[in-house]
Amino acid sequence: MAEVITMPRLSDTMTEGKVAKWHKKVGDKVKEGDILAEIETDKAVQDFESEIEGTLLFVGVEEGNGAAVDSVLAIIGKEGEDISSLTGGSAPAAEGASDEKKSEEESKTENETTSVEQTSAEVPAGVEVITMPRLSDTMTEGKVAKWHKNVGDTVKEGDLLAEIETDKAVQDFESEFNGVLLKQGVEEGGAAPVDTVLAIIGPQGTDVSAVGSSKPAEKSSEKSSDKPAEQKSETKTEEKPAAQASASASDRVAISPLAKKMAQDKGVDINSLQGSGENGRIVKKDIENYKPAEKTAAATSAPSAAAQVAVSFVQGEDTETPNSQVRNIIAKRLSESKFTAPHYYLMVEINMDKAIEARKEINALPDTKISFNDMIIKATAIALRKHPQVNSSWAGDKVIHRGNINIGVAVAIPDGLVVPVLKNTDQMSYTQISAGVKDMAGRAKSKGLKANEMEGSTFSISNLGMFGIETFTSIINQPNSAILSVGAIIEKPIVKNGQIVVGNTMKLSLACDHRVVDGATGAQFLQTLRTYLESPLSLLV
Repeated sequence: MAEVITMPRLSDTMTEGKVAKWHKKVGDKVKEGDILAEIETDKAVQDFESEIEGTLLFVGVEEGNGAAVDSVLAIIGKEGEDISSLTGGSAPAAEGASDEKKSEEESKTENETTSVEQTSAEVPAGVEVITMPRLSDTMTEGKVAKWHKNVGDTVKEGDLLAEIETDKAVQDFESEFNGVLLKQGVEEGGAAPVDTVLAIIGPQGTDVSAVGSSKPAEKSSEKSSDKPAEQKSETKTEEKPAAQASASASDRVAISPLAKKMAQDKGVDINSLQGSGENGRIVKKDIENYKPAEKTAAATSAPSAAAQVAVSFVQGEDTETPNSQVRNIIAKRLSESKFTAPHYYLMVEINMDKAIEARKEINALPDTKISFNDMIIKATAIALRKHPQVNSSWAGDKVIHRGNINIGVAVAIPDGLVVPVLKNTDQMSYTQISAGVKDMAGRAKSKGLKANEMEGSTFSISNLGMFGIETFTSIINQPNSAILSVGAIIEKPIVKNGQIVVGNTMKLSLACDHRVVDGATGAQFLQTLRTYLESPLSLLV
């Protein structure tokens, strides 16, 4: 008897799946364990294996199309079996070679249409249309931060084609084809939706003026195809204000990774440096020998170079800085969180005297150096074990209680804020947490984080203590239901055993989504966290 296979739910947030590719055609034999299709979810593309044996009699979703979870994906049964009752009386897609051929042609046409966004001309032989890739599960639009190949350049498989700025990071995009770059569908600095034309590669001299002329890419492709080099240069000069040029220049300065990190730590403006390395590359000694001029003294005295890109002040002159893709998405997400989740805030003051002593003892061990932030992350992860309601997410008609404790640590970058995630934080040691935070924070500032390193958080922490901020509140990083704001450790008079003594205190603020975390629940979580920080040995119990 024929079996109906429905669109599977491959992630907890998936409501619809898209068939990226069929590995079996109607009429093919299918064995248990065979890959039936590649299903694109809201997070990734996954192989979908058959759990039954038989012949593929019906395809319910064409390649390139999407369908709701639990709708008919395919039907498998005995060859020649009547499945009209299972398909609502419609003729099976596979009766006869002509029907199968027609289905393949329709699928191919649909796939080509999706790939080039309904191009107005047939793609010439040997030409490959490259679309804007989806580099993160939440990405809907990409921005070309920098082109590494110009129109007319020879491109080999593996060559760096462009740097794509997503809603989370800037990632290198490599070519998968050999040929000549015939067309740029998006200008450098311009943005385009996912799956619209990014570039066209093919044999030199091929006319592709009519390919990819759909509306989403029309504005940018028109300029880049008529006069590739000259027009692009003119457009950038005319359209980009000086403020944007200065904001993006730091991404294009030739500098070694070590020198870049040193410059960020010291607050050095790398745009004002002349490198002594090969081809003017800025190296370590250039940062070490840097002496700030008087006019930049104020800027470099800032507590951290990770803060927002400095803007030059000119008396009586207004300037503009176009938003980066990262900042646009940050604005969108924070607005959605603030206006949809009913925030409330709980604050508590922690005595950090014992935590300070514990940190000294831990750092006295060989090859060990942890920060107070590492201790707070560890204590928070263990506290979440005892209060799983705080480690939950709102999902409309239900609350999802997360099975893993993944702490997102807010890191400031010039374009705004990113939240790299420590997976299974409750199972990590102090040294593992310290190494993980340092590694991801460093790569976040140099835009070296991968998209999957910023996904899957169940709780977030934001620390502004290093800036001397005593207390503040944060906006929840959805789908989390809470975020912890950490202030500075302040030395001040406190009452201890009826006596006024000098103590070290730190204020914590917990922002909660009232739909998930009630006031008493949030308060109990903070009580547990206070116990762990004021008595660090309790973390070992």
